[in-house]
Amino acid sequence: MADGEGHEHPEHGEEAEAPWTEPETALHDDARSGLRDPNRAARSLAALALSFEALALLLAIVPMRMILDDAKPAIIAVLVLTVVCIVLAGMTKRPWVWPAGAVVQVALIACWPIHWSLGVAGIVFGLVWAYCWYVKVALGKPPKR
Repeated sequence: MADGEGHEHPEHGEEAEAPWTEPETALHDDARSGLRDPNRAARSLAALALSFEALALLLAIVPMRMILDDAKPAIIAVLVLTVVCIVLAGMTKRPWVWPAGAVVQVALIACWPIHWSLGVAGIVFGLVWAYCWYVKVALGKPPKR
């Protein structure tokens, strides 16, 4: 139905567009994980995990200053590991970032003698990193059908 100027109103007489369907070739492609870019998803997950680790390490500085008599070694270790996490988070396109991230987790666990909470944080983030690495490997495989 048209108004006085000849324009049709959308609620009258306009037909709905057909729903989108995937092309036939994409439905039978067994080499894909289902994501458009699985490597990018894995890199993003790694960058996110390393960024959260850097944030958690920065938040650990104040308690270390309050708890420890000599907090200088703890603060230096936390700042160095934070910088390394941030640098690695920005370099996730490189394949060596994955083992380097594992080394960061081992280094954080090695801070256990400074204070046990740093070692526990290393274990927790080590498990997070292991899961990220597992997701990277899983996304590189074709999906199970």
